[in-house]
Amino acid sequence: MSLNHKEIDLILSELKLEGTFVQDIVQPNFDSIALYTFKPGFPKTVFVCLAGGACRINETRKKITKNEKPLRFNELLKSKIKGARIISCVQIGSERIVKITLERIGAIIVMPKAQGKLQKIQDAKARINSASDTTNDDNGDSIERYTLYIRLWSNAANIFLCDENDTIIDSFFRRPAKGEMSGEKFILPEAKSSSGKTFEIRDFAETEEKLLKEQAEKGYSREITFNEKVETYYSESANRTSLESLLETAEKWYNTHKSRQTAALEKLCEKKEEFLNASNLKHSGDLILAFSYMIDSSSGANFIEVEDWENGNEKMKIRIDPKKTAQENASDYYEKYKKSTSGLEKLEYDISIAKKSIEDLDRQYEQMLSEKNPIKLEQILRKKQTPKQQEKKTHPGLDYEIDGWQIIVGRDADENDELLRHNVKGSDMWLHVRDYSGGYVFIKNRPGKTVPLEILLYAGNLAVYYSKARKNGSADLYYTQVKHLRRAKNGPKGLVLPTNEKNLFIKLDESKLRKLDEIQKGIEI
Repeated sequence: MSLNHKEIDLILSELKLEGTFVQDIVQPNFDSIALYTFKPGFPKTVFVCLAGGACRINETRKKITKNEKPLRFNELLKSKIKGARIISCVQIGSERIVKITLERIGAIIVMPKAQGKLQKIQDAKARINSASDTTNDDNGDSIERYTLYIRLWSNAANIFLCDENDTIIDSFFRRPAKGEMSGEKFILPEAKSSSGKTFEIRDFAETEEKLLKEQAEKGYSREITFNEKVETYYSESANRTSLESLLETAEKWYNTHKSRQTAALEKLCEKKEEFLNASNLKHSGDLILAFSYMIDSSSGANFIEVEDWENGNEKMKIRIDPKKTAQENASDYYEKYKKSTSGLEKLEYDISIAKKSIEDLDRQYEQMLSEKNPIKLEQILRKKQTPKQQEKKTHPGLDYEIDGWQIIVGRDADENDELLRHNVKGSDMWLHVRDYSGGYVFIKNRPGKTVPLEILLYAGNLAVYYSKARKNGSADLYYTQVKHLRRAKNGPKGLVLPTNEKNLFIKLDESKLRKLDEIQKGIEI
């Protein structure tokens, strides 16, 4: 149940926000926001929740968890009302709509400068042109006036930032069909006649008793404010409800990914069984050659039936291509045998990676189950559910971190050029294969440290792997610091000429490439 109008009036009377300054705005998720306010001796955090059935405004003493990435409405409020002074904060009639009038001089006003300008704001009020939401004080600073409407209606809650003419600058939830979007006029609802239903202020007796008990355990006693009761009651009930819902979402996410990864592992294991039976392929080729006289292209038969000398001369059917000779059919089986034996080692690696991915998934799910803060759990889920291709990258190319060293790989001319121009510095190390085209590899400098040989070998393997020399399995490459690179005049994009370079011979190391692959896939090793 959301707050009723009498409870909202009581909360606002306790908050006493008139004359306070907005120091910061934090939006932890998609249904709540917090205003950090201050006046000497009275810092307060005002929490506004728009969740259905739990709409409320109240003071909170809990730390509000910031969202990992900036949210639209939060950033707008920061740009408009951070540093503003709250002129008034009242509920409009009994409509459960809180109207907060704010005023800001010049750029962002922060304490204690705001106190020194307070009187100037008051003096300037008489000179404000009512037809405009912006004017100037005696020092030429612009005075901006805004109204923040907080509508605490269950299933229709919203927050609107308006200019002083009540034109919506933006809203927490954009609902074009209802006119709740930028540029529209905010219209107050018509006063409704009394329905005969009366509302009373709840006493929250159990919550108060709990808070008093906590005080007694800590050795002090004071009066519990209505804001504290509301904050405790709704936080506990909301946390329970929210956690249950989020854990259901986490379970669905886990089951979906677990079934997908388990199915992939099963396919790899099936393929491994086929590879382990690769000797049967070679034996089939031997039998085809031994009974080559049985292959008749004119018959069009897809099988031949032969006596298998390894199994007591039992009859065995072997699939063939009737359009091919016995030698060609046998050669096909020998080729399959060769691929199976050579691919078994790579397949074993793929199976180990798949198993580690499942173990990593289990660890992530255990972390979700142990998280008791619904806001943090929501942020974890949002990050996990974001497709990797949508994650914001700070630079092009591939990124690896090994033993504290960052290695960046540009895979083509565009990425090479972009990295050179905007992402590396003179003291970073540059590597590139000799006599072949390929990507640039950079090792980011660590002040006071020399690049270890092992890190250089990892980077060298990447340089060979992402070049035309990959098929050779080895290559010479040169390396030097970025400051010793000179762009080729009139040369193609990304082309550079190195000086003070040193030579390094690299033979591709499968173990190093596997470890780099695990790092790229984000698997804990």
